[in-house]
Amino acid sequence: MHELDAPVAALLRSVAASAVLPRFRNLTSGDIEEKSPGELVTIADRDAEEQLTTGLLALGQRARVVGEEACAVDPALLSDLATGSIWLVDPLDGTANFAVGREPFGLMIALLVDGVAEAGWLYDPVRDRMCHAARGRGAFIDEVAVRVGQPPPGRPVASLATQFMTAALRARVEQGFAEIFELVPIPRCAAAHYPRLVLGENQISLFQRTLPWDHAAGALFLIEAGGHVARWDGSPYRVGDGKIGILAGSSGPSWLAARALTERLELPGEYIDAVYAQPIIAPGNPSPQ
Repeated sequence: MHELDAPVAALLRSVAASAVLPRFRNLTSGDIEEKSPGELVTIADRDAEEQLTTGLLALGQRARVVGEEACAVDPALLSDLATGSIWLVDPLDGTANFAVGREPFGLMIALLVDGVAEAGWLYDPVRDRMCHAARGRGAFIDEVAVRVGQPPPGRPVASLATQFMTAALRARVEQGFAEIFELVPIPRCAAAHYPRLVLGENQISLFQRTLPWDHAAGALFLIEAGGHVARWDGSPYRVGDGKIGILAGSSGPSWLAARALTERLELPGEYIDAVYAQPIIAPGNPSPQ
């Protein structure tokens, strides 16, 4: 485990108890806003980020805090994630679920050093489940070491986050993956995607838009548990690398099959917008959905 595991876990539990859980299924219309087209933010997101920021700065690591809601106001905060120590904060992952009183949702923190995730935490406050990983030291759920296991018999399960794709590209991807995988709905919460892979509920997750606070902690957690995370082009995932897409998998055979599919489907490799990626335009489809 990382030496900061205990204080960061305690902070996440405290902030969830004070800023998030009391508002679950208890929001008014004035507590929910659209910060950008299709992107919701609630009073819980903002309150949680403020409390997490204060708590992380108090740990004295000489690390600056980069939070999702602060970046929504000032995207320039994302301009240099590859230098120095950074606390990367998603104060409420799965806001769309939370806003309508639905699970899953979670709180996530990653500690970056020169662009590399050194530690990550994913907290499910409803289940009081803490997932944690430290680079080179393993992955843990509630302080118990975890490893990905062998997939269950039958077709492997894939969850594809295709909602930001054009209709044509979405159909092509889903049709291709359905040849090999059993497709299940996405949880609309990266804090749930990655534990599902480690726990064997899903074998593959595919994402198009990969905002850093959504994936830094979860990718490290899966890798340290023995899983696989890479960009669509097969290159290693690195925060702020300017590339699009993540293919995450829990087992070797399923991963290799999915990787072959991403090559055959010729998925695009670069972001159009590095902060809030616009829908990718598939070949032969001149305008986004």
